[in-house]
Amino acid sequence: MKTTIKSFEFLPVSVFLIALSLGISGPTQAADSWQEKMLFSPPPSQIELENRGRVMIYDGLTDTQIAQAMDIQFDRIESMMFVRTVVTDSQGEALRDTESGALVVEDDGC
Repeated sequence: MKTTIKSFEFLPVSVFLIALSLGISGPTQAADSWQEKMLFSPPPSQIELENRGRVMIYDGLTDTQIAQAMDIQFDRIESMMFVRTVVTDSQGEALRDTESGALVVEDDGC
């Protein structure tokens, strides 16, 4: 019996692993821009996927971006997951650790 594996079957896993490896050093402007588009003005195809149960994982967004999304995209909350949320000050600027200079991120306890 010969088993054939189609390369597209691994596409979701590959995309996730690439995104994870790129995100290890912290959020980037390009990643934020793409994630912001998907969060605040998703295309109809994204809405359809969410209606069928797809959950989008947003990585490295700021707490202010997430608060805004919770207010204006309330009907989509069950399709959102946020990881490595960047903590901001009262002016909306990302906080950095005074010793290491690394971004301060919320620890979800996992």
